[in-house]
Amino acid sequence: MSDKATDLLLVDSFRKGDLAAYCELVNRYNQKVHNLAFRISRNEEDTEEIVQDVFITVFKKIDKFEGKAAFSSWLYRITANTAFMKLRKRKQSQSVSFEDALEGGPENFLVAPDDSAILGSRQEIRDTLEKALEQLPPEYRAIFVLRDVDGLSNQEVADILNITVPAVKSRLHRSRLMLRKRLQKFYADLTTEDRISYGPKFAHAIQVAA
Repeated sequence: MSDKATDLLLVDSFRKGDLAAYCELVNRYNQKVHNLAFRISRNEEDTEEIVQDVFITVFKKIDKFEGKAAFSSWLYRITANTAFMKLRKRKQSQSVSFEDALEGGPENFLVAPDDSAILGSRQEIRDTLEKALEQLPPEYRAIFVLRDVDGLSNQEVADILNITVPAVKSRLHRSRLMLRKRLQKFYADLTTEDRISYGPKFAHAIQVAA
């Protein structure tokens, strides 16, 4: 039985008053909701509030889930919308600081299929990626996370964020260009010895990141 079919069965049971089914959905998706919320908000306290609000919304509005798409896509859309609302509220009172803390490390943000893990765990590269990612607008970061980290399709990302597929492609391309530009500058500033240390794959990754 597929995850989608299992989710639909749980949703159906919850609609009929089975709270255990709701708890199972929470347990199944709590970590994924938390990860996406944190990747957008970059604040653990806000993330906890977002996660709570998301599952309250699910509890209250489960009847609005039509089942045409996967439950996870509907849930991701609620999470993204809730996180963006939290960001807007924060920006009204203070500037938002973005710091990358993605599972598996920021090296996963390089988008070439064969180069996703080539940066390893070198702290200097991690710091450089963090600084580059801080500059991405929240909506670009969300698309980048959903598409290149979580591996969703363009159509799934479009459905979650309620934008068109061309908009997804355009924003994703721009985010890659911005990261590529910053990584190129970092590599250009390295000494010859440093470049040898990082290896040719890092230089290649910069070239294909866009």
